[in-house]
Amino acid sequence: MWAVTCEAAGVSGRAWYVSEGAGLVPRKPRLLDTVRDALRLRHYSRRTERAYLGWIRRYIVFHAKRHPAEMGAAEVSRFLSSLAVEGRVSASTQNQALAALLFLYGPVLGVELPWLDELVRAVRPERLPVVLSRDEVRAVLLVLRGTPRLMAVLLYGAGLRLLECARLRVKDLDFAANQIVVRSGKGDRDRVTLLPAVVRPALERQLARVRAQHERDLRAGAGWVELPHALARKYPNAGREWAWQWVFPATRTYTERTTSQRRRHHLHETVVQRAVYRAVREAGLTKPASCHTFRHSFATHLLEDGYDIRTVQELLGHRDVRTTMIYTHVLNRGPAGVRSPLDGLVEGEGARVPKLAGPGGDTLSRLAG
Repeated sequence: MWAVTCEAAGVSGRAWYVSEGAGLVPRKPRLLDTVRDALRLRHYSRRTERAYLGWIRRYIVFHAKRHPAEMGAAEVSRFLSSLAVEGRVSASTQNQALAALLFLYGPVLGVELPWLDELVRAVRPERLPVVLSRDEVRAVLLVLRGTPRLMAVLLYGAGLRLLECARLRVKDLDFAANQIVVRSGKGDRDRVTLLPAVVRPALERQLARVRAQHERDLRAGAGWVELPHALARKYPNAGREWAWQWVFPATRTYTERTTSQRRRHHLHETVVQRAVYRAVREAGLTKPASCHTFRHSFATHLLEDGYDIRTVQELLGHRDVRTTMIYTHVLNRGPAGVRSPLDGLVEGEGARVPKLAGPGGDTLSRLAG
């Protein structure tokens, strides 16, 4: 038996065939190719695809390259436990690896894993989100410049995730209703959030610049963008239409390998991440703020202003209201609402607590400083 490769016309990649008698028959696809096809059939994101394939590779290598079909729950538990015990990974990282292996054994191999009783779970610590005050948000935004500043304004003003903002298309902005349609957000769910009135002039100027750039691209034979799922086959020319263009396009074009289209991707998220990182430090903040901190601050400030938690949940796109309830920590008095007894001693110093003067005559307030 021998194998050859054949390149199918108009199809990317190679198809492998093996000899059988006088003819050729397609070879059984490789495991990772099967996993990739199953993920794309279910419209998983490319990021999830890369993550799942990476975990499956690590799982196979961990068990000396044995085929997953020859292994089961015991091997899965051993691999995941090693991540927690030896790798000391976070609970979310271990859960992602578990999700990848459950997908491998479920939809791909058709094997139902029993309950993983021997699995050592990574501990999920209780963390509160980093939240900026309104003055801190203003300070960071004033330091930012250009497109990163406009995107950061939307992160805070509309509660967007960074990738949701980067993937906005022209048709997603509804100026008449002051709304933004977030498509295929986390969990592949759509939602509607608010479009702040104060950002409208800046967005209109941004769209005017993007439209001029798009017209130049069209004259140069480019002007294409990637379309979601199978829309490119259903509407072959939609990728050049104005409505589908990115609100925040990249500065460079690229040639798509399978179609030879000259496309423009959206601005890469790392551009905004680096700009926000620098702005936080230039503003003199000591909090570990990031792009996602603007979303935390959006939710917290809405709750402070008296909006009900269900409204905030819908604007954020949370499936479970318990996820939104983490922001209610700002509504409790907490440490900020408790007065230290030391403050009472300092305020009463002189008349009520004369003995608190130090040996050198220093008062308590000076010693505390």
